[in-house]
Amino acid sequence: QVQLVESGGGLVQAGGSLRLSCVASGRILRINVMGWYRQAPGKQRELVTTITSSGSTNYADSVKGRFTISLDNAKNTVYLQMNSLEPEDTAVYYCNANLAAGSIFRWRDYWGQGTQVTVSS
Repeated sequence: QVQLVESGGGLVQAGGSLRLSCVASGRILRINVMGWYRQAPGKQRELVTTITSSGSTNYADSVKGRFTISLDNAKNTVYLQMNSLEPEDTAVYYCNANLAAGSIFRWRDYWGQGTQVTVSS
């Protein structure tokens, strides 16, 4: 069974920084893509950023230039460095992984439990 555990959320003032981490554990065979999504109160979950195992990245326009995603394949860990945070970044941030695990090689999606990020003005 695969588990994704996020950490690093919290309360920060506008203009500040936070670093989120997400560790994938279990019988992982290979990671395809990992990423971060967020959901603000009353809104749908939205893509923040993704990174492939080869290092290709994709960012939502709203976070380009402020957020940086990175992946440590050896540790099955994805990081999200968030700088110049804005109140609009307030949301629950969810880690997502598309990976193969267990005895059958098949790509599947997994989600973490979420970590709260609150940016005060």
